[in-house]
Parts: sequence; C-alpha cells; structure tokens
Amino acid sequence: MNSPLVRLIDISFATIGLCLLWPVMAVVYVLGRFESDSPVFSQTRVGRRGEAFTLYKFRTMAMTTQSVATHMVDAHSVTKLGAFLRKSKLDELPQLVNVLKGEMSFVGPRPCLFNQKELIEERKKLGVDAVLPGITGLAQVNGIDMSEPKKLAQVDARMISNHSLSQYIRLIIATAVGKGSGDRIR
Repeated sequence: MNSPLVRLIDISFATIGLCLLWPVMAVVYVLGRFESDSPVFSQTRVGRRGEAFTLYKFRTMAMTTQSVATHMVDAHSVTKLGAFLRKSKLDELPQLVNVLKGEMSFVGPRPCLFNQKELIEERKKLGVDAVLPGITGLAQVNGIDMSEPKKLAQVDARMISNHSLSQYIRLIIATAVGKGSGDRIR
C-alpha cells in the first residue's frame, strides 16, 4: 500500500480533486461560516508508525463537542449542515490536502485518535500501523467503524494483505458511489 505507483496515483487524484472540487469546497466553507467561526476542523490523529499528523475535515459538529471517537459523540452534536456533509461524505474533502502532503492515502486504515488505545494496540499487533492511513478503506465500505476496534483492525489487516491496484480503485469507487455509512454516532 506504500508503493511509488500508489503514491503517484494519490498525488494525481488529490491534485485533480482539488482543482475540480475547489468550488464545492468554497461553497461548503461559506455555508459552514453560518454555523461556526471555524468551518474547517483540524485534529491530531495517529498516522503511519504511530506518528502524529493534523487531519483536516469540514466541521460537522458543534465546536463545543468533546474530542473523542465519533461513536462516543451524542447525535445532537451534529449540526444541520454537518448531517448533510457526513451523509454526502463532503466533510472529507479537505483530506485531499493530507493526501498531497503524504500524510494519508486515498485507501488505508482510517486514522484514529491517540486516546483510542485499544485500536492502536490491535493495529500495531497486526502490522496495520506500517501503512499510511486512508480516507477510505475496506472497513468503511462495509460499515465497520471504530466502535469495534478488534474487528476493525482485523479488516484493516486483511485489506493490507490483499492489497492490489484493482482493490484500491474498487474501494475508491465504492466510497464515491456511497457505499458504507461512516462512523456511527450515539
């Protein structure tokens, strides 16, 4: 998953995505300003080999929401615009910058928070932490979220061991057409 070809594809897709989707991102940003002074959300996440990086997303929750895994957040924390962004997956668009910077790939295990110790340990045991985190992955298109750390780490490990260019493309397409539901909210 860390091959030069995948990196070249990541850079190409991220560049094309940013060039084509900047008007959409601008509209989301402006609409987000009606709900928050800071419509772009940044958060420290666990990257490859446990290194910290700053992940970017469009804000989908109130600014007062505690910084915990999404499955631990109350549904009332999601804003009206945020509900649409989460459903359409437009909240993920700023992560194209993370891909360009080499902190993420399009396909890989979703980056978790440093307080998700069980998931971090399970991924380390299975070697999942050796690859770049991704915007999407096998677990996401199959509706497996971070509320099931052991299962998530096992599916991530299976995705990595079966990695191929065709799987990479299939997972991107599956995400683009709406397969998977994202992280559940309480």
